[in-house]
Amino acid sequence: MDTQANDEDLAERAAAGDAGAFRCLLERHYDLVYRLAFRLTGLREDAEDLAQDICASLPKRLQSFRREAKFTTWLYRVVFNAARDMYRRRASADRASDGFEVLARLESDARDDGEDQTAWLYDTLDRIGGDLRETAILVIGEERTHAEAAEILSVKETTISWRMSKLKEKLKSIAKADS
Repeated sequence: MDTQANDEDLAERAAAGDAGAFRCLLERHYDLVYRLAFRLTGLREDAEDLAQDICASLPKRLQSFRREAKFTTWLYRVVFNAARDMYRRRASADRASDGFEVLARLESDARDDGEDQTAWLYDTLDRIGGDLRETAILVIGEERTHAEAAEILSVKETTISWRMSKLKEKLKSIAKADS
């Protein structure tokens, strides 16, 4: 296995069935996948499940990698799409099982102080909304530039700038309402 190879070459080789190249990609980027999954879900268990699902499906997904973007940009998209799919599945399941809301409240009440702070952060981001939430995770949490976030989310850079401006407005509004 060539550990000096760039990600794009490794992805191409892994897509062709090179297990060593695939292993190298996972070693390089698992932390990114997990970190982003955690920021998108807000819960360690969900992040672990999401990261594991992504890694398990990555050999097949690599078939769609076309070098149109950097490998890491493509990987960010994979994680975002997997998280969106998870939320859609959960939303469907939640609608089908509204009677379990009491259990969800009890579970959230059982979190410790550290998890409460994280939960508060993600609750606030959830109140803000999907597009703004995703943009905040990339720009603030992942420290991506507006241009990088735009490429990952397949929007214009000006859209990212507008979203960040809107995010500041909403945060101010939430802070006023909570005080």
